[in-house]
Amino acid sequence: MQENKIPYIEMKNIIKKFGKVIANDNINLKVHGGEVHALLGENGAGKSTLMNMLSGVYTPDGGSIFVHGKEKTFSSPKEAIKAGIGTIYQHFKLVENMTAVENIMLGQKGKLFLNKKKNIKKIKGIIDKFGLEVNLQKNVYDMSVGEKQNLEILKVLYRGANILILDEPTAVFTPQESEKLFKIVEKMKQEGCSIVFITHKMDEVMNISDRITVLRKGQSIKTLNKTETSPKELTELMVGRAVDLSIKKFDSKKGEKILQVDKLNVLNEEKIDILKDVSFDVYSGEILGIAGIAGSGQKELCEAIAGIQKTKSGDIIFEDESLVGKTPREIITKGISMSFIPEDRLGMGLVASMNMVDNLLLKDYQKQKGFLINRTPVEDKAKKMVEKLEIKTPSIHYPIKYLSGGNIQKILLGRELSLYPKLLIMAYPVRGLDINTCYTIYDLINEEKKKSNSVIYIGEDLDVLIELCDRIMVLCNGKVTGVLSSKDATKEKIGMLMVGKKLEEDVVNV
Repeated sequence: MQENKIPYIEMKNIIKKFGKVIANDNINLKVHGGEVHALLGENGAGKSTLMNMLSGVYTPDGGSIFVHGKEKTFSSPKEAIKAGIGTIYQHFKLVENMTAVENIMLGQKGKLFLNKKKNIKKIKGIIDKFGLEVNLQKNVYDMSVGEKQNLEILKVLYRGANILILDEPTAVFTPQESEKLFKIVEKMKQEGCSIVFITHKMDEVMNISDRITVLRKGQSIKTLNKTETSPKELTELMVGRAVDLSIKKFDSKKGEKILQVDKLNVLNEEKIDILKDVSFDVYSGEILGIAGIAGSGQKELCEAIAGIQKTKSGDIIFEDESLVGKTPREIITKGISMSFIPEDRLGMGLVASMNMVDNLLLKDYQKQKGFLINRTPVEDKAKKMVEKLEIKTPSIHYPIKYLSGGNIQKILLGRELSLYPKLLIMAYPVRGLDINTCYTIYDLINEEKKKSNSVIYIGEDLDVLIELCDRIMVLCNGKVTGVLSSKDATKEKIGMLMVGKKLEEDVVNV
């Protein structure tokens, strides 16, 4: 990469407003060919908005976009693709019941049938050139998360993209899948592609990027060479102050058994066994981590304990009482609260058109007596939550659908913590959250542990699982493949259990 060459992307003084909210405030970004450029910032800093303008989803209210030195105005994603910009979203845009090759050719005006051999030869050439692992005849619904992402990359490369935007690409990956992706990114870089890499995982930024641009409160703060910076400096630039990046693990003696799951079997929406004879215990004052590739049954396990998902067989016993057959409300009154962060944050637990106060009232009103609801204590709770979790919102009365995904997540999480549960089930609580907020959440989890409350923590970052949890249970295809003491756990051991391989040592009794 050479500074004197024309950059592949140059975004000058970009402004974007949503009502009174200024999402991008004179942002500048320059990305060259043959470089991996990381984009860092807290939730609501303006990263997604900026990339949505580069990929044609939004139109800037001010400023200019240059691609290969020529000014561009995109009115649709199709125009951005035509200019050589391909975006790989966190949630894949693939047709599940089609094969890989059908997905690649979708929308290509029948070219597959006119020049089938020629097109497949071109696709195979791209596969070989970039080291992509894609079976062209395989149906998408049979693919792993890693295979689907490879297919998304292949799809945009086939359409001529030499500028790729990777948005949280390893959010649900095993360490092995992440490593494969980084090799592909390195190959793309060698072939002269320009890669914009959005992630909250600082170790990935330091591993794969060449340069890093930090955004804060809608502004571009600084662009640095990776070799001349550190995670500490980057975090301080993101937050605007010094931040302690350490999980303060609190050692405690194992208390009484609070939850027992015994030979639990659960069917998913397609009536297929998603949990198979799952058994484990949780003790008071313990953080039990759960690891697994996406779709291994984590969601269904959470929902079964919380009373949302019906069980096929087996038992769930909380403080010597079976929860099977009880309603979610009955389970909440017993001291179990679930903060499940699904892919669609607004599809479960929160109402998009409501403000923060009304969303807190959804659970709080049940505790109030009388016919009239007193909003004052809930408003006070909302104000404290905004301060403690640093939720970026113009007002506690502002509709949450206009907030960034990370801030919506903080509201959902804060609401569950405010219920003072004995057992808190947290599924992906820091997914999509900036590094500073992640450590705030880890501190809150440890506070629950200090109170002798219990936490089931389902997470994707294996380093965090090892640092934060007391034990780590691993699920693979709905079965428990092992439970490790965090003192004996390594990323490699957990990764092996995640793909169904048995370990000979260090597996403790479930």
